[in-house]
Amino acid sequence: MMLAKVCIIGEMSVGKTSLVRRFVDRSFSDAYLTTVGVKISKKHVPPHEGAGDHPDGIQLVLWDLEGGESFSDMTTSYLQGARGAIVVADVTRPQTIDALERHALHFLRINPHGVLLLALNKSDMDHDQGVLVPASLRTMDAVLSTFRTSALSGDGVDGAFVALAHHFLTDSGNGNVA
Repeated sequence: MMLAKVCIIGEMSVGKTSLVRRFVDRSFSDAYLTTVGVKISKKHVPPHEGAGDHPDGIQLVLWDLEGGESFSDMTTSYLQGARGAIVVADVTRPQTIDALERHALHFLRINPHGVLLLALNKSDMDHDQGVLVPASLRTMDAVLSTFRTSALSGDGVDGAFVALAHHFLTDSGNGNVA
């Protein structure tokens, strides 16, 4: 079975841990617990049509990293060897959307062949749906897609993680394997 290391990165309190918990455990808790360092989870994603030589699917090894700018200097060792990252922003906090590019570029400096997926989280709280991703990210080749997600309702969560897993299964020769 194929393994792929995926980092979940973004500012503090954007819902990184909640997204992972929703995807892996199918649960949500509104109790806020700050991630210190890294929390590693695993989730098997079955194959899809076009998965090529991977009939058993893929095991995603999810590295949920502590958020915030001050932590970014220490993340190099955690980010190394990742095939991809889900970069998370909170749609109710514009400064976290502004930080998407910084997190994306930091990840790509360490993993130049990696791919990114953007998760605009807490979309259940954004009633006007007016969030714009910075133009530089919309045209960046490494960005596969942008998903509006809600860890609370589950909307878009599976779609984001599964899209990344299916990319790895289809394009298995690219990037690093955890």
